[in-house]
Amino acid sequence: MSSNRVPWPQLRRSLVAILRGIQPEEAEAVVSELMEAGFEAIEIPLNSPDAFRSIETAVRIASGHHWVGAGTVLSVENVDRLADAGGRLLVSPNVDAAVLGRAGAHGMVTMPGVFTPTEAFQALAAGASALKFFPANVLGPTGVSAIRAVLPKDCEVGVVGGVSEKDFEAFSKIGVRSFGLGSSLYKPGMTPQEIRARADAAVLLYDRIFGLG
Repeated sequence: MSSNRVPWPQLRRSLVAILRGIQPEEAEAVVSELMEAGFEAIEIPLNSPDAFRSIETAVRIASGHHWVGAGTVLSVENVDRLADAGGRLLVSPNVDAAVLGRAGAHGMVTMPGVFTPTEAFQALAAGASALKFFPANVLGPTGVSAIRAVLPKDCEVGVVGGVSEKDFEAFSKIGVRSFGLGSSLYKPGMTPQEIRARADAAVLLYDRIFGLG
């Protein structure tokens, strides 16, 4: 396993808000609502408009226990740009050892996308902090559980892709507590108030299922 590996943080709620398509001018209001609702991890995919500007805004308003970063990070160059923007979280749809290695050198938490046992072990060997099973709605709890059986016991597993708060309970039964919420939480054009309502609902259900007071 890579010596640059950064452990997955001990989040109270391991919920990642995926803000694909967010505009820089709405980032402050949206991210503020999500953080106030209880989200501690914010992912702004790089195929969003002027994504690094939105990341800089999110980093500026985040407190020390929030993890802000980028998704869809596909190149070492963008890892460096993310570091310059102050991002501490890197999410990717694939396993790229060079990307994960550079992110680890910057002290970033990483969560690459995997779908098979081979990809999962390649990601861990490259220093991934956690694994993102994607698209999780295709694998389902049964598929994720089968792959988890051969992974190290301390490996943090997250599920992303077609996942909403309605899936918390089913995945919790196989030991998953990390979820990336995308279109069920945020879609371009939604108001901050609409996003807050969805965030509150997700946090409320997460707390109930995972026994958080």
